[in-house]
Amino acid sequence: MATPDDRRYTDQHEWAQLQGGGEAAVVRVGITDHAQDALGDIVFVQLPEVGAEVAPGNPIGEVESTKSVSDVYSPVTGVVTAVNEALTDAPETINADPYGAGWLVEIGIPADAGDPTEDLLDAAAYQALVDAG
Repeated sequence: MATPDDRRYTDQHEWAQLQGGGEAAVVRVGITDHAQDALGDIVFVQLPEVGAEVAPGNPIGEVESTKSVSDVYSPVTGVVTAVNEALTDAPETINADPYGAGWLVEIGIPADAGDPTEDLLDAAAYQALVDAG
């Protein structure tokens, strides 16, 4: 799967996509195709509560596969405004569609914060990181 260029990436294999704008922007977060592939079949997802305050590099949940358990880290500072409840009953959605229906959380960002994803890796830089292995 290609690395979509409409979002930014962390070196821990999370993606962050700025959604809309207005009074408070929202950043949708998930794990990359590379991460889900490395994990194998995902069987359980633990996500934060709506309202939880998060900061870059801090764990916001866990993804459990048949191979291992991996922490998921927040790529931005903000407050969790939504979690993907569908993953409770169908965690394998992350394997099938990591950049779409397999998103994990949405994090609210104050409108005056600018683009909170600008310091993250772009698609080319992330792909180079993955290729370097």
